[in-house]
Parts: sequence; C-alpha cells; structure tokens
Amino acid sequence: MNVDRPEQLWVSDITYLENRKEPCYLALVTDAYSKTIVGYDVSDSLGMDGGIKALKMAISKRKYKKEILIHHSDRGLQYCCDEYQQTLNKNKITCSMTESYDPYRNAVAERVNGILKQEFITVKERVSISGMKKIVSESVNIYNNIRTHSSCFMNTPAQMHKQRKIKIRTYKRKNSSQNELAAI
Repeated sequence: MNVDRPEQLWVSDITYLENRKEPCYLALVTDAYSKTIVGYDVSDSLGMDGGIKALKMAISKRKYKKEILIHHSDRGLQYCCDEYQQTLNKNKITCSMTESYDPYRNAVAERVNGILKQEFITVKERVSISGMKKIVSESVNIYNNIRTHSSCFMNTPAQMHKQRKIKIRTYKRKNSSQNELAAI
C-alpha cells in the first residue's frame, strides 16, 4: 500500500515493558505516514482493555475525520474481540490484519515499539503502573514532538502529521517477497 497522507493507515501493536516476570503492557496506535503515536495505554494485562483505550484515544485525536482510514494489526485477541471491532465499525475505520504472525507484516508498529523501549523507557528497577504511565506519557510527548525521523526527512512526527506534501521514505527492498529464506 502506498501511504501518502496522515490518517490513511494506522498500525497497532502491544508490547511488554520492564521485565518478562512482572511486565506491564503498552498498547500503541501509530500513524504509518507521520509515525505519530496517536493513541496509547499502559496496563498490567494483555487483555482487550488496553488496546481499546489506545484506539479510543487515537479516534478522539483524529484530525482528518472525513478521510478513509485503515487500521492494521496482527491477529491478537485484543484486536479480534467484538468491542474492538465494533469501535472500528462505529467510527467507519476499515480493519486490516496480518495473515500470519510475522512481525515484518506490521513493521512500522514493531519499529515504534523498539524505539520507545530502547531510547526512552529504559527503567532499571520495578516501577508502579502509575509511574510507568507517567514515563510513557513523557516518552510519547518527546517522541512525537522532539525526536526527528530520517523517514520523515528529519521532521518530527507531529510536523509530518500536520502536512500532506512530503512523500515519506520507505526502506522496503524491491522484490523483497522473493528474498524470503526457506526453512532448511
């Protein structure tokens, strides 16, 4: 899909924060064009509530409400549940899901997860859920409004989201589907 404007395609994913023994979970909705995190939620569960809260936050911040919007995610139960799908339908957002559990099929979402976890949310000791929510909120603010991206020609996600003229850079290799490795 050729993404050439803000709010044409949102991508979603959920990732764990801190350690795997006592994790909390971050649900994100990211605009694929501008790389703006438009919705997020931190919770102590992988249940559907975090994803739904992130989606509702994204919908409430939507700027281009008359444009067609596609929401893409993996096939996690959080995205397949009735309430999530009903929220998409109610807001006239088209649902798209990966065909397999291949993280490359949701690469923008996975990349944003990695940036947040590697550059911003580097907590060494156990943090309360309320403390983690503050850390994530500050991190998202810095990510959206201060951190520039090479794919956005060194603009911030917020700057990219406000305009429609710049064509984003993509790093997909030509014929990349032909370069997949076969299991030996």
